[in-house]
Amino acid sequence: MDELEIDDVAAVELTDPVLVEGLPGVGHVGTLAAEHVLEEFEDESTLVRRIYSREFPPQVSIEDGVASLTCAEIHAVSPETGRDLLVLTGDHQAQSNDGHYLLTDAFLDVADEFGVQDLYALGGVPTGELIEEYAVLGAVSHESLREDLEDAGVEFREDEPAGGIVGVSGLLLGLSERRGFEAACLMGETSGYLVDPKSARAVLEVLEDVLELELDYEQLDERADEMEEVVGKIQEMEQQQQSMDLPSDDDLRYIG
Repeated sequence: MDELEIDDVAAVELTDPVLVEGLPGVGHVGTLAAEHVLEEFEDESTLVRRIYSREFPPQVSIEDGVASLTCAEIHAVSPETGRDLLVLTGDHQAQSNDGHYLLTDAFLDVADEFGVQDLYALGGVPTGELIEEYAVLGAVSHESLREDLEDAGVEFREDEPAGGIVGVSGLLLGLSERRGFEAACLMGETSGYLVDPKSARAVLEVLEDVLELELDYEQLDERADEMEEVVGKIQEMEQQQQSMDLPSDDDLRYIG
């Protein structure tokens, strides 16, 4: 196999489409968000490209005993309301710095084929602690893009996220500026410890606003409830551990 191969799966006509990227990252926020869009518009979406590369991990996925080589996929979506979309998903990112550049350029090449001018990278930004209120942080390739996102509730914080944005989401911003695209990255706050459907919903609500989409969140909320149960059990275990570590009254009298 070559270093990069792109399968032309289907041809579709899109009107003023937007590229939406949701590859694995912190809290799987971007992945959850992109997959939810595809689930919501299942009847209006078509797989148009598969991107294979030796930069992906050397493995296959298995479904009903049938193996599929690791790849990224791009679906074309034509919802009844809002902008047409190209949705980029996949189970992995590249394993090297060169691979990130190689694949991001390939994704932008496909976007260019379909006449994309605007794109949104979706992801998470870690807080290091469990949170209740989910803010969405933003970064843009051009200053002119900030106002509309701020109107949609996106926060632009000085020097955040700390250390910048790595991987495809970061490169989509940097390379878009050099290639004539307009790009924004929407990052939902998340603990960084667990898969976070609530953060994914916060990101999608912004995307829904700026692209004038209509999304239902029932399935995502069900996943959030499941994760709440997991978090509750973790907190209960932590409390039990803390109580075991504390000395009893008898221990305190003995020490005193």
